[in-house]
Amino acid sequence: MSLFDAASRARENAHAPYSGFRVGAAIRCRDGRVFAGCNVENVAYPQGTCAEAGAIAAMVAAGERDIAEVLVLADAPDPVPPCGGCRQKLAEFAGPETPVILAGPEGERARMTLGALLPGAFTRQHLERGET
Repeated sequence: MSLFDAASRARENAHAPYSGFRVGAAIRCRDGRVFAGCNVENVAYPQGTCAEAGAIAAMVAAGERDIAEVLVLADAPDPVPPCGGCRQKLAEFAGPETPVILAGPEGERARMTLGALLPGAFTRQHLERGET
């Protein structure tokens, strides 16, 4: 299944009764498996979940940890990138060179890398401590 098709199917199931802004995301792992997610709003803001976070959760639940490519699908005048929190979540499982495709209902609108979206990402290397 293509990333676009997976994100589109997930987006159809988004739960966005408050904003009406439905988002779908799909992740392709290095082994070729595709995982998708959609945004899930909650009346108690900010308890909702972003589409990217849903796709990551599905990927992790399936035992995968290595993102090769990401697609985010939303219907807006401009391409819709992942929010800041989701950029950090993606960086947990993907390198700065990982392609991130921004799409609308008609198809791809923009393509960039995770490193361009999140320069200076906080990584596990920041937690390493040298001897003092």
